[in-house]
Amino acid sequence: MVVQNNPSPTSGYAAEHAYRVIREQILSGQLTAGQWLREGELAEVTGVSRTPVREALRRLTSEGLVSHEHNRGVQVHRWSSKDLDDIFSLRSVLEPLGAAQAAQRGHADLSYLTAITDDMEKQIISDKPELAVITELNNLFHKAVLNASGNELLCSVVGSIIQTPLVRRTFSYYQPDSLRRSISQHRDLISALRAQDMTWAEATMRAHVHAGWDEVRQKR
Repeated sequence: MVVQNNPSPTSGYAAEHAYRVIREQILSGQLTAGQWLREGELAEVTGVSRTPVREALRRLTSEGLVSHEHNRGVQVHRWSSKDLDDIFSLRSVLEPLGAAQAAQRGHADLSYLTAITDDMEKQIISDKPELAVITELNNLFHKAVLNASGNELLCSVVGSIIQTPLVRRTFSYYQPDSLRRSISQHRDLISALRAQDMTWAEATMRAHVHAGWDEVRQKR
């Protein structure tokens, strides 16, 4: 675990601080699947007392990132192949809906989406593409599309899904051709959003999610 050298937070901010630190360490892989989480160690890492750490762990349990076992404690959730199938099954329904709503509203920041896609493409065609950077850019793209839908509940639900460690690692399965296809689909989606065509946006996002799902299933 990486110790955070931050000033000691207080009250509600302490729990929020602990939540963010622990969550990021889970998502980044610093805390690995199956690893037991001890309140005392986490309190030292986050620079807060055990009470806010306990609150943070309850929140992470509700999000499915950690699991609580009676009389044993809390551990980082172990993700199975079925979990991955379930995640992509949900994404294939929810994200196309978000894309359609974003197209209908017409409030998507197309310049921002284009810049993200351009940065992804630069990474892909570079001599040493950084998958972690590509993954983060991809997450920003999908988050921006969802935010443009104006559907806060949808954003919250999908946001918790696509931030799981499994999904964050999916680009490690991609071959160069698959990465280029993903970029092309991003550009198609931008065009659909520009045209405010709900059907086009929905179909493009569905194809995009299914293509990623298929890529992962073939390689695992």
